[in-house]
Amino acid sequence: MFSAESVLENALDTIRLEAESVTMLMKYIDVSFIEAVRVIHESKGRVVVSGIGKSAVIAQKIVATFNSTGTPSLFMHAADAIHGDLGMIQPDDVAIVISKSGNSPEIKVLVPLIKNFGNPVIGICGTETSYLATQADIFLNTTVAKEACPHNLAPTTSTTAQMVMGDALAVCLLNLKGFTEKDFARYHPGGALGKRLYLRVGDMSDANEQPKVKPDSSLREIIYEISGKRLGATAVINDDGGIAGIITDGDLRRMLEKNENPAQLKAAGILSPNPKSIEAGELATEALALMRTNNISQLVVTKDGKYAGMLHIHDLMREGII
Repeated sequence: MFSAESVLENALDTIRLEAESVTMLMKYIDVSFIEAVRVIHESKGRVVVSGIGKSAVIAQKIVATFNSTGTPSLFMHAADAIHGDLGMIQPDDVAIVISKSGNSPEIKVLVPLIKNFGNPVIGICGTETSYLATQADIFLNTTVAKEACPHNLAPTTSTTAQMVMGDALAVCLLNLKGFTEKDFARYHPGGALGKRLYLRVGDMSDANEQPKVKPDSSLREIIYEISGKRLGATAVINDDGGIAGIITDGDLRRMLEKNENPAQLKAAGILSPNPKSIEAGELATEALALMRTNNISQLVVTKDGKYAGMLHIHDLMREGII
């Protein structure tokens, strides 16, 4: 019978056990971990990560994290490895083999084959006396007290511990390589994440119209420019090309409320001076921060200090920056 209380209790127990398994890893970060990081860092080859069952899934995630943070890696399924995929391993590669028990038949066949090639083997395992733990050149302990599964069978806390150990390796290697945000952007050019790291203000504003009027432009001209360019604002540009200010549709509404005869007004009498602006070469994320800080929807875009267009918050939304 479905019980909301039982569901809540099971969920909280699972999270507690998984959290405890991660905390327990702290006592296993020792000289072996340091040696594993050193071996991978000094290697001229790739990291080949292998496993069987659920550990194979974790191995794929670790490979993905390594590759995205500057450590070239590839996944090799332990079962496929002993049926031909061992050809993936090159002389300078480092192998990481992952297993909870460390005694799976495929692991017992795979480890000596890799060692026969002369490649170092790093074992990530939850049983200190297992075949993998004792035969690997470097052993990283991921022992957990128990699985979150009530029968202590389904890999849950053990796979969480494996994944966190892989993340710890990846972050240490990332820092040793001096991996920067620019490096990260090169490996993540797609999607919202990539855009946050490389998309520039000019990449968006260049596709927009460039609404602008002169200080002596009439109200009709101002309304036409704002409505026609569809950015909710127009820049006011002096004869020398300097930016005198900005007029938003909000400025127009406030002006109409205050003036009985607005038709006689010119742009110079409506504009807001010293508008917030940003250089076209700045990251789109900087534009978003500026908009949020000042609670505005538009930014004047400049190139070398000269007016180059307008950026609207809708541009950032469309590109997934927000």
